[in-house]
Amino acid sequence: MSELPLNWCEVHLCDIATTVSGVGFPLHYQGETSGALGFYKVGDISRAVLKHAGQLHIPQHFVSLRVAAELKGKPIPSGATVFAKIGEAIKLNRRAIVTDECLIDNNVMAVKAFTKESDRYLYMFLRTQDFTELSRATTVPSLRKGDIESLVVPLPPLNEQQRIADKLDAVLARVDACHERLDRVPAILKRFRQAVLSAATSGRLTEEWREVKKPQSIGTSRGAGLFDIPECWTWTLIDSIAEVKGGKRLPKGEKLVMENTGFPYIKAGQLKKGTVQKDIQEYLPPNIQKLIKRYIVNDGDVYITIVGACIGDVGVIPLEYDNANLTENAAKICNFKNVANDYLAFWLRSPVAQNHIDFLVKSGAQGKLALMRIKEIPVPLPTLEEQQEIVRRVEALFAYADRLEARYATARAQVEQLTPSLLAKAFRGELVPQDPNDEPASLLLERIQAFRAEQASKPKQRKTVRRPKVTTLSTETLRAIIESLPAPSFTFDELRSQVSADYETLKDLVFKLLTDPKSGIKQVFDVPTSEMRFQRVRT
Repeated sequence: MSELPLNWCEVHLCDIATTVSGVGFPLHYQGETSGALGFYKVGDISRAVLKHAGQLHIPQHFVSLRVAAELKGKPIPSGATVFAKIGEAIKLNRRAIVTDECLIDNNVMAVKAFTKESDRYLYMFLRTQDFTELSRATTVPSLRKGDIESLVVPLPPLNEQQRIADKLDAVLARVDACHERLDRVPAILKRFRQAVLSAATSGRLTEEWREVKKPQSIGTSRGAGLFDIPECWTWTLIDSIAEVKGGKRLPKGEKLVMENTGFPYIKAGQLKKGTVQKDIQEYLPPNIQKLIKRYIVNDGDVYITIVGACIGDVGVIPLEYDNANLTENAAKICNFKNVANDYLAFWLRSPVAQNHIDFLVKSGAQGKLALMRIKEIPVPLPTLEEQQEIVRRVEALFAYADRLEARYATARAQVEQLTPSLLAKAFRGELVPQDPNDEPASLLLERIQAFRAEQASKPKQRKTVRRPKVTTLSTETLRAIIESLPAPSFTFDELRSQVSADYETLKDLVFKLLTDPKSGIKQVFDVPTSEMRFQRVRT
């Protein structure tokens, strides 16, 4: 850590705060909507971070004081910082601050400063820490109490802690507001593009152009139209202006290769954003390509996906995919007559056409867009000259939207860096000015140490807990204890109540058993209770 400002000092977290874990929360106690104490789980922390600026104050469960005592849960005081201590949630690095006294479950850990004035400062500091680096690389990632307590904390004077916390509250609120405004941009751009396509394919976008050019009518409509169109336009069907052909799956038992054989195979997942994505391109071996060589696409063909989650995605095949093979999960529209391929693609991507395609899918069998259905899709058709003008205008407007999207991406990346940058600046002593009149942090630390020594000297009333007599705990002894448990499924706390061993020793032995396929124990996630449990299995 770099040189600290005047009157600061460097401490371990355990010197200024206490760290505790939660308790098991049996299913039959869950779901209460009122009670003396809120009971929080890992999911509540995520909701607090994503929806309530890190304030943990809306419990999904409550318990009475009687139940809390039965669970042996020690209430977590307001001001404590809570976070996930086990599982993939550790990697999310989410912290929340408790606003009211509560309980937390055994997948959660809490840190509470010895002086309440330090709570917000400590919460902000913990947001800078990457707990992924601290977690144990076991079958299930986990944090130990010692991992957290050993964190090195830059400790400023108490008054400066409060100034830092106040400043961060103010500037981070502005950053959050900026995030919220930026979060609206993608939806705005999507609506803009949809509005452009709607205006383009209904005639509104080129209304003034027609007044000047006065194009001739191109004939009688074929099929029912989906909306009113200009008099010089006509409704037709795709079958009247192009051919529709399907792709082809790989022969049974054959696989694609990553080596560039010169025969790219277009998969449905690549057909996005009006073109073919090139991120991960796979290829056909030459001998396999010969078997399905008729099912290729050409530069300028229009594609449409016909099955899957993205059914109805439409775009144009680019030049670099000329003669590529097409998946059986998409179809191509080709051999155009009196229609520009780009105009047809824009029409099929428009909101009205997409709604019609969705209707065709839902009214068809097996959630698939049949080739015959594609042929019968109505198309509002202007003259070729007006189609070309429509394409030119749409491309210009889309290019404008693309530039805005690029600026949004840049702004988003910059805003993403603001919070870590501000937090790092705060804990280097660069966010607020130092006051030489502040009491040095070393004196605060001395008072905390004196208080802890006084508390430690007081006699404690210990409750006698009956546990099996175990002289030396080993994996074999622990396995025997697990075999003797009445229930085949149990939590860590339930196991701990049956074993005379400290928390860390027991945890190490349990993880050793989990890594041994012959141990007869496995770890599972219990969905109804949202907690990790252990289960006996036959070996």
